[in-house]
Amino acid sequence: MAQLVVTYRKPKDPVAFDKYYFETHVPIAKTMPGLRKYEVTHGPIGTPAGPSPYHLIATLYFDDLAALANAAASPQGRAAGADVPNFAPNAADVEVLILETREI
Repeated sequence: MAQLVVTYRKPKDPVAFDKYYFETHVPIAKTMPGLRKYEVTHGPIGTPAGPSPYHLIATLYFDDLAALANAAASPQGRAAGADVPNFAPNAADVEVLILETREI
C-alpha cells in the first residue's frame, strides 16, 4: 500500500479554505487514476503537548508506489497539484509526504 499524505497548516481564513477544498479541490483529486481511498481529518488536530499547527491532513491511498506515481503524473494528478495554490497560496503551509506501508 502507498499513501500520499498532505498536511495543511492553519489558513488565514479557515472557512474559505474548507469551502474551496471540499467543493473544488477534492472533486479534482478524486479523479486521479488508481486512487483507492481518500481520507481527511475531521475536527481539531492535537498533539500530546496540545494544539498542532495543522488545519487539515489528507491521506490518499494507492495500491503501491508505482500506482501513486502514475496518478501524480496523470492529467488529473497534475490538475490536483496545480490547484493547491488556489486555496493554500503559501507553499510553506503545505507538506506532501509519500509513504509505502505494510501491515504488521
